[in-house]
Amino acid sequence: MTRPSSPAHPGPSRVAVVGAGMVGLSTAWFLQERDVEVTVYDREGVAAGSSWGNAGWLTPGLATPLPEPAVLAYGVRAVLSPSSPVYVPPSANPNLLRFLAGFTRNSTASRWLRAMRALVPINSLALPSFDLLAQGGVEARTLEAKSFIAAYRTAEERRVLLEELEQIHAVGQTMEFDVLDGDEARGIEPSLSDEVGAALRLHGQRYIDPGHFVHALADAVRARGGVVREGVEVAGVREAGTGVAVLTGGGESDRFDAVVLATGAWLGRHARKFGVRSVVQAGRGYSFSVPVEHVPSGPVYFPAQRVACTPLGGRLRVAGMMEFRRPEAPLDARRIRAIAEAARPLLRGADLDARQDEWVGSRPCTPDGLPLIGATRSPRVFVAGGHGMWGITLGPATGRLLAETIVTGERPAQLAPFDPLR
Repeated sequence: MTRPSSPAHPGPSRVAVVGAGMVGLSTAWFLQERDVEVTVYDREGVAAGSSWGNAGWLTPGLATPLPEPAVLAYGVRAVLSPSSPVYVPPSANPNLLRFLAGFTRNSTASRWLRAMRALVPINSLALPSFDLLAQGGVEARTLEAKSFIAAYRTAEERRVLLEELEQIHAVGQTMEFDVLDGDEARGIEPSLSDEVGAALRLHGQRYIDPGHFVHALADAVRARGGVVREGVEVAGVREAGTGVAVLTGGGESDRFDAVVLATGAWLGRHARKFGVRSVVQAGRGYSFSVPVEHVPSGPVYFPAQRVACTPLGGRLRVAGMMEFRRPEAPLDARRIRAIAEAARPLLRGADLDARQDEWVGSRPCTPDGLPLIGATRSPRVFVAGGHGMWGITLGPATGRLLAETIVTGERPAQLAPFDPLR
């Protein structure tokens, strides 16, 4: 139910949102739920960033901080091998080096647990927030994962995820799962090869076609009277009296009561001057789609290879890689080949050489693995980003909580750990 704004905080009537991905459009939609007029800007178009070609998983049960002790094991290999699941180019720039230093500091067991505790409350709102979008008329379905298999070559490899699930449960987040051997996993998903000797079947998760969903969300914002301006570069944001001026590349200046910066890996470009000092680094992910003899009935995950597979449109979308590089860099075909070769021994009936829709997108990553959601040094400028791999899963929950913050002037408890000024 919509909460009214307080007399001391009348709330804005017109808000600009910069960024037309899942996070930005969710924020716009939930602002409309509170009778706020919205205009959304994007320099390219709807879902043009990391929202389009990702795996599309709605998996709050697996939404964990990216900096973790296991990631440190990839460090040396990442520098030496472009085919590693985590890749850092040798010619790292100062901002990337600063990000990596912070990321390394946060890749300890104690800091991971602290960050995991911070994520549990917002994770619990993830799927209910998608349900609110559906009830409000967003014409795109979330799909129940009839099966969601995490597959391994050996039971020893599987132990890493089992231990992580135990830690997740210890901080209050539940995930139901079955422990399977290879034959049991193939009985559920015949697309798994004989190389798979151990697996987990995860319950209660969903998935979407992310590009289709985000476009449907944009259509819903427009249908309610919102404006979505595609192909419009925002050149600057500045406070102007009791409002905010949004300056576009064409020299125009539009006035609003408040603005939300939801620009993904480019978040720092406008947010830095409003006191947001955290580095937001592009963690680039790659994907492609291939034909497969038996389309799985839900996502398939190969955690040891860090490869995610999602059934979409009768094909299999195969995604992976964490490449720390500037977001504007062109697609590197070596990453595509590395993902294909990592998945090849583990899949049966997938033609990994008949690739289509090769894509790279930049996930916005923070050094501590937690997003940046809330007010900046200016009470009229807000940010929403830095979700790493979980922008699709947590986008609607983020928009819901941030809209409440903007309209009521009160920060929900779930957002306390994500202060952009931390």
